[in-house]
Amino acid sequence: MSGITIYEFDVLVASVLGKRDDVKAPFVPEPVFSWLQSQIRQTAEAGEPAWLRLTQWRGQLAIQVTSFVGVIQAPDGFQIEVLPKIGKSSDDKNEARKNEARERLIDMLCCLGGFRHIVTDRAKLAAKRMPLLEVFICEFLLAVEHVVKRGIRGDYASRRDNMFTLRGKLQMAAHLRQNLCRRDRFFTEFDEFSTDRPENRLLHTALRRVLTWTVANANQQLARELCFVFADVPLSSHTSLDLQKVQLDRGMTHYADALAWARLILEEESPLTGSGGHLAPSLLFPMEAVFEAFVAKNIARQLASGYALKTQARNFSLVRHQEQDWFRLKPDLLVLSSGTNCLVMDTKWKLIDGQKSNGTDKYGLSQADFYQLYAYGQRYLNGEGDMVLIYPGTDEFKKALPVFEFPKPGNLRLWVLPFCLLERTLVLPFCGKLDALFDPNAAFSKLDTPVAVDR
Repeated sequence: MSGITIYEFDVLVASVLGKRDDVKAPFVPEPVFSWLQSQIRQTAEAGEPAWLRLTQWRGQLAIQVTSFVGVIQAPDGFQIEVLPKIGKSSDDKNEARKNEARERLIDMLCCLGGFRHIVTDRAKLAAKRMPLLEVFICEFLLAVEHVVKRGIRGDYASRRDNMFTLRGKLQMAAHLRQNLCRRDRFFTEFDEFSTDRPENRLLHTALRRVLTWTVANANQQLARELCFVFADVPLSSHTSLDLQKVQLDRGMTHYADALAWARLILEEESPLTGSGGHLAPSLLFPMEAVFEAFVAKNIARQLASGYALKTQARNFSLVRHQEQDWFRLKPDLLVLSSGTNCLVMDTKWKLIDGQKSNGTDKYGLSQADFYQLYAYGQRYLNGEGDMVLIYPGTDEFKKALPVFEFPKPGNLRLWVLPFCLLERTLVLPFCGKLDALFDPNAAFSKLDTPVAVDR
């Protein structure tokens, strides 16, 4: 199975254009390029988030991926792996940077509700040997293997049949109607123990599907072995109905992770982007949401005692019009103490440069983000206090920027801080202005040096 690895916002061109010496953009086969164009149209018509967009490259039509990462697979099997832009380097063949980007993405995905079943260390190790799709398939297969080791659960189901022996309850009306001249038969209704239940049908169907996707020898071998174990279980003829019938009651808890993967595989959708609309795996995740979930999870457990974290607060609106609240203000993170708002934080998945401090570059910051935080500060903090913009930490952005002060009236301060993805820590300003809100024994750093994180 052929494919390429690219990064967020990379541009793709058709293979004919890509063969030109003056074109350095990644290229895909013409049928794949045409299929991607159709996906752009379908996404626009459905009003879904645009994970691709048309653009131009050297005067030719091209396709640019947006801030979505994961795996795109065309119906013909061509695979496009999209990694976070933090791993991008001038050397397109730098495998170490690609592996590092996969590891960071897996770390962050574990903080999403739909991917909490990823075994982080195991998946990160696999990411050094295989692309993301194979990592996800491996995680699913190992989850099913765990189900098999714990035991495939069966259930009693009512069955009616015309049998040679009396079993269960004799259905007299049907028996007389069908066996008036057949004394060797009994029309009975009985309960039969069987592994033919929705949960097992879904796992078997998902196993058969990933067997057609995977090209890794280890995954292929394990998938075939597990398919053999489920050989007596029929495939699901109506996956949507079987998904509705799933019951993880007592004795079925070990099915949870495998079924979470099976749902993802059979519905062919990511938890955040919706259906791919074709018989090929496309698992895409908006990096803004992934980064926000990652930051929220790690900051929540590192706040000082007496402080609590609230995500996606919706307490205030920007204006009031005809007795209605308009333009709801929803900061990503809000720190509270005894019900009082203490700190407003917003995450931005954008690379900034701490060295570009001139009035033209402005570190790569957005004026719109500052307006947004100013509105949050006026409504949630009554114009007095601290706010934080959190960006991913990089080699170009390792320490807090000098504070930004909004003009009076009021006393609003805005801090721009890096979040270290490797150490899962927020780099606080060296002046100590925010120290009171965070546990000094937690794994936060004020310096550029790495710190140990208790996981």
